[in-house]
Amino acid sequence: MQVSLFITCYNDTLFPETGKAVVKVLERLGHAVDFPAGQTCCGQMHWNTGYQAEALPLVGRFVEQFRHAEVVVVPSSSCVAMIRDHYPKMAEEIGDARLIAQVSELLPRVYEFSEFLTKCLGLQDVGAYYPHRVTYHASCHGLRNLGLGDGPLSLLRAVKGIDLVEIENMEQCCGFGGTFAVKNADVSSAMLAEKTTAVLNTRAEACTACDNSCLMHIQGALHRQRTGVRTVHLAEILAGSEGEVL
Repeated sequence: MQVSLFITCYNDTLFPETGKAVVKVLERLGHAVDFPAGQTCCGQMHWNTGYQAEALPLVGRFVEQFRHAEVVVVPSSSCVAMIRDHYPKMAEEIGDARLIAQVSELLPRVYEFSEFLTKCLGLQDVGAYYPHRVTYHASCHGLRNLGLGDGPLSLLRAVKGIDLVEIENMEQCCGFGGTFAVKNADVSSAMLAEKTTAVLNTRAEACTACDNSCLMHIQGALHRQRTGVRTVHLAEILAGSEGEVL
C-alpha cells in the first residue's frame, strides 16, 4: 500500500523517533510511506479545552492533506479518536456539504498504527526483536474509543526476545488526559501514582503504549523517582531488529 503518515503535532514536536519507527516498520513490511508536509494538528487540544471555533478549520486542513490518501496511519489513538468521534459533527457545524462528504469518505481509511497492522493487514508478527522485559499500558482512547482490544498485545507477544509481563489493572487510566493533568493536578497525580506503582511491580525495564501522551506522563513520575524504568512507544519496539543496540 501507499501509506500516508499523520505524525500528530505531539509526536512531531516531542517524540520524533516514534514517526521514524512507524516508517521503518511499514517499509520493512513492503509498504511505501509518504508524509504530507502541510499537516498540522488534529485539533484535539483546542476542542477539548473549549476553543471549538479555533478547532473547526483544522478539519478542512486534515481533509485537504489526506483526502487522496490510500490509507492514513496515525501513531496516536487519542488523535484517531478525535478524528473519528468529532470530525463528522464538526463538519456538520461548519455546514459545508462538500466537506461533510469528504470527511465521511476519508474516515474509513484512517487507522491508528497498531490497528492498521492487526485489523487492516491482519498481522501479528512484524519481524521485530526487542530483548527486554516490557509491560503494556492500555491508553484510554485506544481501549474505550477505538476498541483496540488485544491487538497491541498480540503484536508484542510476537516480538522475538521480549519478556512481556502483564501489568495489574492494565485498563486503569494513567491520569494524564491532556489539560486534566493541569486543571486537576491532585487527582491526576494520585492516578499516576497508582499506575507507576503497578509498572514498578512488574519489574519491567520499559513500559509501552500506543500514545506518547500517556507515556510522557508516566515517564515523568518514573524519572522523578529515579527508577531507571523507561517508556517507549509501541512502534519503537516493533521497529527493533537483531544486530541493533536496543
